[in-house]
Amino acid sequence: MGRLIHFEIHVDDMERAQKFYGEVFGWTFEDWSEYAGMPYAGAVTGSSDEPGIDGALMKRQGPPPESGQPMNGFSCTMGVEDYDTTEAKILANGGQVALPKYALPGMAWQGYYKDTEGNVFGIHQPDENAK
Repeated sequence: MGRLIHFEIHVDDMERAQKFYGEVFGWTFEDWSEYAGMPYAGAVTGSSDEPGIDGALMKRQGPPPESGQPMNGFSCTMGVEDYDTTEAKILANGGQVALPKYALPGMAWQGYYKDTEGNVFGIHQPDENAK
């Protein structure tokens, strides 16, 4: 099986992106630029005893995604405990709504946002009462 083990988020401004993901989701970063041969920050997204994966922010090698275009690649979705609080942090730290909060009936609340680099990501709060 080809299980997902790592992700990379392409960014224009490494410091701005680290601040965004650190403030919104509590991620920490390690400088792996020497290994990658370019600006590359390893992203620690949580404790190793919890489900999930770690990844990285890497210097974008081409043009950023165009606004208003359909998704052309992978979208990462982060599990959150409180959707509304997380959305407020996203917006307060320079993120934008891409697709507003909606219910996955009987399962969860879901929505999509743009980070400070123009990348789309999702947030997901489990809630059996979502309607």
